[in-house]
Amino acid sequence: MQYASAERRTAMSAGALCFGGIVLFVALAAIALLTAGGAPASAGSSLFDAYIWRVARFTLLQAALSTLLSVLLAIPVARALVRQPRFPGRVWIVRLMALPLGLPALVGALGIITIWGRQGLVNDGLAWLGLNQPVSIYGLSGILIAHVFFNLPLAVRYLVAGLERIPGEYWRLGANLGMRSPDLFRFVEWPVIRRLLPGIASLIFMLCATSFTLVLTLGGGPAATTIEVAIYQAMRFDFDPPRAIALSFLQIGITGILLLVARLLPQALDDGSPGGIRIERFDGRAIHRRILDGILILLAAIFVSLPLLAVLVSGLAADFRKLLADSALHQALLTSAAIALGSAALCVTATACLVRGEHAAAASQVRSPLARSLGGGIHASTSLVLLVPPVVLGSGWFLLLRPLGDTGRFAPFIIVAINVLMTLPFVYRVLQPAYADHVQKTGRLAVSLGLTGFQRLRINELPALRRPLLMAFSFAAALSLGDLGAVALFGSQDIVTLPWLLYSRMGSYRTADAAGIALLLGAICLLLTILGTWQKRETDEYGHD
Repeated sequence: MQYASAERRTAMSAGALCFGGIVLFVALAAIALLTAGGAPASAGSSLFDAYIWRVARFTLLQAALSTLLSVLLAIPVARALVRQPRFPGRVWIVRLMALPLGLPALVGALGIITIWGRQGLVNDGLAWLGLNQPVSIYGLSGILIAHVFFNLPLAVRYLVAGLERIPGEYWRLGANLGMRSPDLFRFVEWPVIRRLLPGIASLIFMLCATSFTLVLTLGGGPAATTIEVAIYQAMRFDFDPPRAIALSFLQIGITGILLLVARLLPQALDDGSPGGIRIERFDGRAIHRRILDGILILLAAIFVSLPLLAVLVSGLAADFRKLLADSALHQALLTSAAIALGSAALCVTATACLVRGEHAAAASQVRSPLARSLGGGIHASTSLVLLVPPVVLGSGWFLLLRPLGDTGRFAPFIIVAINVLMTLPFVYRVLQPAYADHVQKTGRLAVSLGLTGFQRLRINELPALRRPLLMAFSFAAALSLGDLGAVALFGSQDIVTLPWLLYSRMGSYRTADAAGIALLLGAICLLLTILGTWQKRETDEYGHD
């Protein structure tokens, strides 16, 4: 018995309360979408609009191309990194691949524009070579470059993590048999890569299909617009509720199908964190192989690092004395801090209640239908935001609150709530396995000692789960701080966050200010992410995660 009866009921009640709050928040947004304008029929007729289907086709096309490019480029880079364990600076290159994962999308977009834009480094180099046709960063090409920048490192880390776990005996046997690199790839590496690819590709496809900030910044007009951006434009600029409703349900349908397909595909079991295992390999010793692998590694490092360096260099060149005296920056910084800390604290607390409720329901000696339903519902609710994206939720609540007058009065609460749902899947992934492991080890002992309620929480659970809780909090704060989607519909003079201020300065061509804000925002988010990664290494060391 891992819980006393009274404590099990309390944990299940707290979990049910949080679960009900999540369902109610999403359900009210869905009801608002269904009843807005009083006409599901008008939304249905809008669904057959040629513009909507063009947006849907582009959404799937750019996601498919982004996924294909990210995966195809990641395979040779990951193989080179694993094949050359003694490559100079290899550990820092692997760590470099983690930086885009914690970088706000808008900051990354600004760095990409600096490198690939009309006045960027790439086009300057092409002009120097006598090529007058510049690379266009806006439209499909810019979206693909941005998605590869963010998702190539993700794919590389998953693949490196999987390849590093191949037993060393395989490589020694391959060397004894005289197997060349193509043979090793076919018989040793490809079975591992093939097992990881469905999970990696489905994850990247989902991220690209629901991309908002990058497409909003680099889309370049109606010809390069995804469904989420079209929802934002329909609500913010055109105020066309029927079109927004049709697009919202189309987005829900597409993401639902993608989630179903992703669940049917084999998942990548590795967590994307290279284990740092140095395996003795014999196929990477030849001089030509070292040169080719070194070129691949350097090209990948340059591709990922150049936008980051561009943000750093242009940000340091900004007039920080003038920028730090700007009252708009002070307001945005305070607003972002309040939203990020509030949503992170609320998300970690709600997720902890959900996790305890789910385990208490599963620990019932007699599994009632209510307990089974609660456990399954809690688990499903943690992925609800993947089915109903933030822009769709924001649209529903915008329509729900509009009859009450100025929606700006409610904006902070809605933004915090949407950020909680947005970060919930990541926080759940951190806390659920850590709590399950802790309860398995200490649950019976806590019950036998009579530790219940707040006493058990204070003495038994909080000290043991301090590291995963801090890691979850830092990740949730970083994601909320860098998010633009939740504030896009409600942004105003009273509700200005750092991402919204950065987007506004980019739109008004105040590039120096935008560069300084981007550096500040990126630095804060990366520091929070590094804190979370450091906590993860600590938890790995102690076996809590």
